[in-house]
Amino acid sequence: MNQFAERFEGITGSAIREIFKLLADPEIISFAGGNPSPECFPKEALADIAKQALLENGDWILQYGPTKGYAPLIDEIIGMMAAEGVTVNVPNVIILSGSSQGLEMMAKTFINKGDVIMVESPTFLGAIQTFKTYEAELVPVKTDDGGILLEDLEKQIKTHKPKFLYVIPNFQNPSGVTLAGDRRQKLVQICAEHGVLVLEDDPYGALRYSGQALPSLKSYDTNDTVIRLMSFSKIISPGIRVGAAVGGAEAIAKFELCKQGMDVHTPILSQVLVYEFLKSGQLPAHIEKIKANYKAKKDLMLKLINETFPKGVTVAPCEGGLFLWLTLPAGIDALDVFKTAVERKVAFVPGTHFFAEGGHENTMRLNFSMVSEDKIRKGMAALAGVIKEAL
Repeated sequence: MNQFAERFEGITGSAIREIFKLLADPEIISFAGGNPSPECFPKEALADIAKQALLENGDWILQYGPTKGYAPLIDEIIGMMAAEGVTVNVPNVIILSGSSQGLEMMAKTFINKGDVIMVESPTFLGAIQTFKTYEAELVPVKTDDGGILLEDLEKQIKTHKPKFLYVIPNFQNPSGVTLAGDRRQKLVQICAEHGVLVLEDDPYGALRYSGQALPSLKSYDTNDTVIRLMSFSKIISPGIRVGAAVGGAEAIAKFELCKQGMDVHTPILSQVLVYEFLKSGQLPAHIEKIKANYKAKKDLMLKLINETFPKGVTVAPCEGGLFLWLTLPAGIDALDVFKTAVERKVAFVPGTHFFAEGGHENTMRLNFSMVSEDKIRKGMAALAGVIKEAL
């Protein structure tokens, strides 16, 4: 009998990954994932970059590299931050193997057993799992259609004295909502006043389909309160696993120590691919292409919900990202709806998995990026039927 570490008690696999196991049937239309669409990957451009890079510089690209990251890419990220009005330097940036590695580093760097971490209610399932693995106590903060409620944030800080707040300010996973512009600076101020760090996770910010872009939380940071996670997964490719963390030099130095024991460094080839793609100037047009693709799918899914789903089903406001968040009438359990839906060859993620406190069984998350418009029409028709029967 294996004697596993106590930290794994009560920790289960990702509910979404478990759902994927049920979706081996190729006939199932899945709204369950959160993947970018392969049709939006810049395959030809990356292939050209990779070939030239390996032929000209393969000797050092295929060798071990610096843990902190490829220096030209770090400089590029410093420039991206400057364009947002945020001044940072080399000690403030580290390249990650996907921004999700930043969750692990944050947990490893700051969490002691029993420490309180505040999260949005609901929040990203991967963050819940990571923080619980490090034996943190998760305290949910109430949200509405404008994101975190600042009154409850301050109340929870005073009550629980947390180490840090984890927040996804733009097109949140799973709810799709965006932290309101008039709450952003105040959120950072509240946390700074109480000595609470802010982990700003922003993998979806570039995927805005309507409304105006809002300043990052990091842009309001004057005393290293905010550590920002960036990702190229949703705008270039998730498979090459490149992201970055931007924060105070002391915290980033600890992240570098963590990374030495995790993977030594993010693959140099992946970093070169991202850097050369950014340097080529192709990214802005590429993002516009992605946005047009996803917006059409989002608009279609929302139209079908409004036209075919029963009254009493509500959808959270969504100006970008990859998800729509639905609340079913009280008394309807999305877990039961899911079981029937899979039998009808359509899948989604029941919302209860995204709440650190549990409950909220009448919620569900739908992804629109991965499926074709034809499959959206077919899958939403089936899902509408299942929900009507549940009512």
